[in-house]
Amino acid sequence: MTGALSGIDHAGTAPGRSRADDVTDRLVTAIAVGEYLPGSRLPPERELAASLGVGRMTARAAIARLVDRGLLETQRGRSGGSFVVEQWTASSAEAVRRTLDERWEDLRDRCEAIARLHGALCRAAAERRTPEDADRLRQRLEDYRGATSGLAKQQADSRLHQAVIEAAHNRTLARVLQDVESALSIGAPAHLWGEPSGMRVMEERALHEHEALVAAITAGRSDDAESLARRHVGIDLELLEAARDRARSAVRPAGPST
Repeated sequence: MTGALSGIDHAGTAPGRSRADDVTDRLVTAIAVGEYLPGSRLPPERELAASLGVGRMTARAAIARLVDRGLLETQRGRSGGSFVVEQWTASSAEAVRRTLDERWEDLRDRCEAIARLHGALCRAAAERRTPEDADRLRQRLEDYRGATSGLAKQQADSRLHQAVIEAAHNRTLARVLQDVESALSIGAPAHLWGEPSGMRVMEERALHEHEALVAAITAGRSDDAESLARRHVGIDLELLEAARDRARSAVRPAGPST
């Protein structure tokens, strides 16, 4: 699966809302959809500001708001930073709904582009993988299988997909994919992981799809590898749709006053 959504900003800032308001919404959404799971650390402030296209003071203000909402905690020291504590709080729904609704067409287009690029890379991997590549893919698959649910599984998934990209031996395709994913994500190559309630089901589904994909690549079945990859990456859009539906259901217009 690919990166999330919070680097894009084509919708602009709505009247009456500040840049910090918009960045706060985007960070809340990135956490809600599982780009950053509990226990994971956001990029350093300077990198975060650059990827969001804002100044450091704006990024700092947004982080402070998420700390106040109980989504993040900050730790000082060499191994410190901003860490995710909670994935979705009562205040998340409105931010998620607003962020996804405003950017939905762009998100859908970019998810499709990423799926097509992954398909092309997996086709190339099936055609050009070396015996060493095949061994590495099988090991990364076993690493994913053995990882615990949640953050460890997400990180193992990233390493497996990176091994596929390396097996394609096409730096131009890899660079184009990275550029598109970076435009869609704060933390590429972090991948969407969804909500806790459906996470284990999604992880099991991803395992079966990983098994089929690795088998196709190592056997040199390029048509199968491409179609499997494109279908597998479609999980991201499904997770975004699920988050959008949850947010819309939670944010209901107030009824008439009595």
